[in-house]
Amino acid sequence: QVQLVESGGGLVQAGGSLRLSCAASGRTLSIYNMGWFRQAPGKEREFVAAISRSGGYTYYADSVKGRFAISRDNAKNTVYLQMSSLKPEDTAAYYCSADRRGNRPTNKLSEYDFWGQGTQVTVSS
Repeated sequence: QVQLVESGGGLVQAGGSLRLSCAASGRTLSIYNMGWFRQAPGKEREFVAAISRSGGYTYYADSVKGRFAISRDNAKNTVYLQMSSLKPEDTAAYYCSADRRGNRPTNKLSEYDFWGQGTQVTVSS
């Protein structure tokens, strides 16, 4: 069992940057593929980015590719999402998630086993 806590969300102007953190406790983070998802009001939760257990492979939604970067520091039990060139359409609650069983990072929400409570990112025009 792993507990995940997101932080770093806030209000930012379009074009700005923000770094989200996901701190894990209870288990060693390295056993999990990790992902970031987001959910805007009235919309389904959608995939943002994922990273392999060792950090060697990353996978991004087309909508954020080139703007967002996922990384991890297993020694600190922390996953990050660096967001740049933010757009108003990036406004959402962002969730960190852990995939215990997967062989590779996945964009399938149903594959993830554990979730944080989310952190709100609001991008103003």
